[in-house]
Amino acid sequence: MTTTSSTSSPSTTALVTGGTGGIGSAVARQLAAEGHDVVLAYRSNTETAATLVAEIEALGVRGAAHRVDLSDSAQLEELVSHVTSTFGDLSILVHAAGPHVPMVHLSRVEPRTYAEHLNAEATAFFTVVRACLPALREASGAVVAVTTAATDRYPVRDGLSAGTKGAVEALVRGFAAEEGRFGVRFNAVGPGMLVDGMAERLISSQSLDQRALDVTMSRIPLQKFGTAVDIAEAVSFLAGPKSGFITGQKLNVDGGYTV
Repeated sequence: MTTTSSTSSPSTTALVTGGTGGIGSAVARQLAAEGHDVVLAYRSNTETAATLVAEIEALGVRGAAHRVDLSDSAQLEELVSHVTSTFGDLSILVHAAGPHVPMVHLSRVEPRTYAEHLNAEATAFFTVVRACLPALREASGAVVAVTTAATDRYPVRDGLSAGTKGAVEALVRGFAAEEGRFGVRFNAVGPGMLVDGMAERLISSQSLDQRALDVTMSRIPLQKFGTAVDIAEAVSFLAGPKSGFITGQKLNVDGGYTV
């Protein structure tokens, strides 16, 4: 499914993977509100993608949505080619895609399950970046990966998240060190506990009961949970010109959980 608008294009285009998720959609709206054309890459939620493209276009920029398998390098290269030929550039890549991560002790995770999550997190990010690098180099662009605050303060039963997104953060630092000579910046944003997105799904599925939520809240100095909009604001900063001398870093947006 591909949807595009004929609205005139601003100077920069952003590609958001996981664009129909709670955080991805908030990022897409934020970037569109700031004047960027926004292309969504999504896995299966076609209806949500179409609705979000309409919201993006209503803000006066161009929007598009593409259903893509992030493990398929050929599909990704075709997507990047389409984006650059249609929109003129690819200046921002936001990787907000990732599988649902259940809360489970590491001792109960099968090796095959861990490998599947590692592929869905780190291998997917690597594959997306590889496909986008030529265009990002041309634009001296910016990459922001949405990871987790759990890599800095480990919550029990969150090993499938911390133990795989940690690999993404290592890649962020590696790419930052290697791609700076082309003017491409790489950074990460680490969400803490949110009231929407994956946290909402964990609460709804009772993977996080009230006792667990109370314990988590007790460890947050600001004494509140965040929102996807909080994450989008941080992503927008790291993707924009005001962070032009920042690369290879991670910004935790967690209410102080990792203090």
